[in-house]
Amino acid sequence: MKSIGYTTGVYDMFHIGHLNLLRRAKLECDYLIVGVTTDELCERVKGKKPIIPFAERMEIVKHIDFVDEALPQTSMDKMEAWNNLKFDKIFVGDDWRGSDKWNQLEKEFGEVGVEIAYFPYTRHTSSTKLRQVVDRITSADMAL
Repeated sequence: MKSIGYTTGVYDMFHIGHLNLLRRAKLECDYLIVGVTTDELCERVKGKKPIIPFAERMEIVKHIDFVDEALPQTSMDKMEAWNNLKFDKIFVGDDWRGSDKWNQLEKEFGEVGVEIAYFPYTRHTSSTKLRQVVDRITSADMAL
């Protein structure tokens, strides 16, 4: 029986950390589904619009060799995603380990037999750091 893996992200300013997580996830399942967060959900949850538009982020993710399927992520509810997709394993950065949200998800996913795999967070490169640099450049350009 094929194992189905699932992960999500905004994938704004796609970088090596994103690629590493997706590559590693594919090594642990037969079929990898990736939810790409919509602009609207990102704005609602994070309070900011991604720099790269959703359609372009979807194109990038769906054309990565180890991604079998890319879908819009329109809700942060991971159990709703499981109800729709019936994945066996979910992949997330280890910066979420021990958080209240993921402690609760560990219980809920445990009840339905879904394994959570925490992968090392790429500390030297992140979308947050890249966005800070872009924001500084944009602010400096506006000041000229």
